Amino acid sequence: MAFPKIRMRRLRRTPAMRRLVRRTALSVDDFVYPLFVREGQGIRTPIKSMTDCFHFSPDTIASEAAEVAALGIPAVILFGLPDKKDEKGSQAWAEAGVVQRSISQIKKAVPDLLVVTDVCLCEYTDHGHCGVIKDGKVDNDATCELLARMALSHAQAGADIVAPSDMMDGRVKYIREALEENDFQDIAIMSYAAKYASAFYGPFRDAAESAPSFGDRKSYQMDPAESDQAMAEIALDIAEGADIVMVKPALPYLDIICRARRRFDCPIAAYNVSGEYMMLNAAAKAGLLDKDTAMLEMLYSIKRAGADIIITYFAKEAAKLISK
Repeated sequence: MAFPKIRMRRLRRTPAMRRLVRRTALSVDDFVYPLFVREGQGIRTPIKSMTDCFHFSPDTIASEAAEVAALGIPAVILFGLPDKKDEKGSQAWAEAGVVQRSISQIKKAVPDLLVVTDVCLCEYTDHGHCGVIKDGKVDNDATCELLARMALSHAQAGADIVAPSDMMDGRVKYIREALEENDFQDIAIMSYAAKYASAFYGPFRDAAESAPSFGDRKSYQMDPAESDQAMAEIALDIAEGADIVMVKPALPYLDIICRARRRFDCPIAAYNVSGEYMMLNAAAKAGLLDKDTAMLEMLYSIKRAGADIIITYFAKEAAKLISK
């Protein structure tokens, strides 16, 4: 059969018709909203490199979390900025660390909001790398031991999900064993399983004050030219105990999200990262495109590729549009 019996435009004729036949649904339930928390009191300071994003202190984070929850967004992910850094990032697992105290404050204010915590040392080390440095290189196994301590401290503080983002080999196994041995078997692990060495992290590194002081992260984050390695990374993390796996960034790696969705029967997350966020904001500010329309198109593309969960700085704006 061909034209005129088949007219594809029949199913695009009205907004109601388009909604009726649409196969990709974007929901507020898909979103996780990132929050940056730093030491201090009364802090709600705009982040210069990221439009409409802020640094909070533990005493102000709860009100922001409550606003997120009121929009129907089911989860936040926390990134911490300590007041002291050292070569091992020891504030990362401190009982009274900035993230640990923030988890407690959020859970008191909005107990049903899921709290995800980023598990990585880059924000806590004085050199900015994601692990312990030995002989000028990141020591994989020594780093895994510290990441397990960090994840356990987050679980003890009340986190629902821990999310290792460091890309050390075997870190999911270390974390899962630490959680199990300490009776936190119900805490989920959302692994940054396929995290690429991307140019799109720039605004985040400014916001998190986590840029490396020497070298780069290409020896542990993935080569942007690779795709098969991503499937191997994801398979290994699932085997080690990850409950959710993530692809990061999202837009340059929609093909990786799609491959992962077809191959793995577990929740797939995608991180719509700071560079993607700020490219759209900059273009909208310059009058080159309509921000809301472009934002939803971007988020639909990530969902259409196969992501079940979208971590995005657009979460609050998108939630408001979707709920209209």
